[in-house]
Amino acid sequence: MMTEPPIGAVVEKTQSRFGLVVLSARRARQINAYFNQLGEGVGGYVPPQVHSLSRKPLSIALEEIYEDKVVIAPFEE
Repeated sequence: MMTEPPIGAVVEKTQSRFGLVVLSARRARQINAYFNQLGEGVGGYVPPQVHSLSRKPLSIALEEIYEDKVVIAPFEE
């Protein structure tokens, strides 16, 4: 089974597998929270930034990372 987008291409966007895991998990939680608060009339979360056929928050997050809609913020010391 092929994944879309290809995982190798998404890893290149984050420079490491660990970065990909952290970024995609955080964004998936935000997307899930957005979907859960839709009926409440409160707009505290950013909606998905890509049009996706998937209904799974993690798949949507990976698509956003692949399309450079979500990036890792630079670390400032």
